[in-house]
Amino acid sequence: MKILVINAGSSSIKYKLYDMADRTERAVGLIERIGEAQSTIVHQCAGRETRLAEPIPDADKGVARLVELLITVGDPPPLSSPSDVAGVGHRVVHGGEAFSESVVVDEEVLATIAECATLAPLHNPANLAGLHASMKILPGKPQVAVFDTAFFQTMPPAAYHYALPYEWYDKYRVRRYGFHGTSHRYVAMRAAELLDKPRPNLITLHLGNGCSMSCIRAGKAIDQTMGLTPLEGLVMGTRSGDFDPAIIFHLIRQGLSVDEVRTSLEKKSGLLGVSGVSRDLRDVHQAAEAGNERAALAIEVFAHRARKYLGAFLAELGTCDAVVFTGGIGENAVFMREKIISELAPLGIELDVKSNDHRDNEPFRISTEGSRTAVWVIPTNEELMIARDTARLIS
Repeated sequence: MKILVINAGSSSIKYKLYDMADRTERAVGLIERIGEAQSTIVHQCAGRETRLAEPIPDADKGVARLVELLITVGDPPPLSSPSDVAGVGHRVVHGGEAFSESVVVDEEVLATIAECATLAPLHNPANLAGLHASMKILPGKPQVAVFDTAFFQTMPPAAYHYALPYEWYDKYRVRRYGFHGTSHRYVAMRAAELLDKPRPNLITLHLGNGCSMSCIRAGKAIDQTMGLTPLEGLVMGTRSGDFDPAIIFHLIRQGLSVDEVRTSLEKKSGLLGVSGVSRDLRDVHQAAEAGNERAALAIEVFAHRARKYLGAFLAELGTCDAVVFTGGIGENAVFMREKIISELAPLGIELDVKSNDHRDNEPFRISTEGSRTAVWVIPTNEELMIARDTARLIS
């Protein structure tokens, strides 16, 4: 069974083709600058990389082009015809309260995804365009929507309600939803396998350009750091994470527009905003090592916020089977993992930092001394999770 996974953004389409017989990637690609005069395509198959520059005006053309590449590139190509595709799995950012799991797409599902666009105006319309394009280019093939928010629909009301006028929840659906759910679900599943415990208590940290942390009891999410939008919670590459909302009123009184404040919070804050160097932790770390005080401060702020949430989630769980790091920073930034975990020995976590190094794309357990809580690094694989959901739902 061959499953195509599509992640359609406002100006890009990421895609992977899986053979579910052995869960292997047969092809992977990225189309960028969709809608511009010249788009770029990077397509990888059987160790061969194809780079192209051509106009891709919209999602319809983008999906048609990626299917064509899957049929024509390779020896032999991974697909002989579009009919080889058994189903298509789509990343959809926001499912609101309507979806607690992945679903086969029908007209009602499409309408609900469109309604949720008010909660994710930058993402859901693009995800929807990818769905419509796939339905057009691959007619009759089952389409499956996999929602970033679905994993967190098990959070109790005390965790997802804000202390705001209740009518805001009733009328505007203002609540905490959580994001990166597919990643957190995947690493939680892998941790359960590695621990040989079907329903473990876990804290999972997805740390990359976007950052979030999940609190998982008996295999179910009970809390998460992100909220109504991905802006809440941890410090990120360019997003602020938590801050006093009265800062917005203060800045508007100082003459900044609402759009200026929003742009700054989403695109000019986080590691970039504090350091003034970059949104990439590698660049910030290099600058800090060279003596840049603002870069060093950005690292400390990032670690402090993550450590604070980690301590809070440990208290919320009571007992924790494992802390799991994933994402570009979580998997590769050894120094940042050490900073986050440091000083938590009284809570049952203590690293033997001499062996705290990760270079291979495999799960591994960080050595611990006198620890009651395992610490794992598990590379995430959201696309495989989407492919597995798709295969399960269409079988």
